[in-house]
Amino acid sequence: MSKPESGPAKRAKVTMRPSASQQSASKSLKSEDSTRPPTDVQLAWLQRGLEQPGGKLPLFDRIGQKVSEQTVRSCIRNGWAEPWFNNPIKPDWIVCRLTEVGRDLASSAASIKGEAS
Repeated sequence: MSKPESGPAKRAKVTMRPSASQQSASKSLKSEDSTRPPTDVQLAWLQRGLEQPGGKLPLFDRIGQKVSEQTVRSCIRNGWAEPWFNNPIKPDWIVCRLTEVGRDLASSAASIKGEAS
């Protein structure tokens, strides 16, 4: 006779999935973001990458302020920038570079004089 298992009972794994309306809303937000032109702040940040080897995007603006995480994440979401590598000293900072789409956008737009984060 075999012994009954004495360990914890196994449970079925349950995966939560977004509803159809949530999926639809998510798709519409993504499509709106990808067709919306960049703001002046986003464009200024992207244009700074044109000056750097490999299209590296700066962590700080021209006056030494950290570039807003919202700006960085928005540009990534729109496909204009991509994460490049992890920063071992500051793992919460996102080091990015221009994508081809971002490079085309930044080089074809008028140069932005002022810059804020």
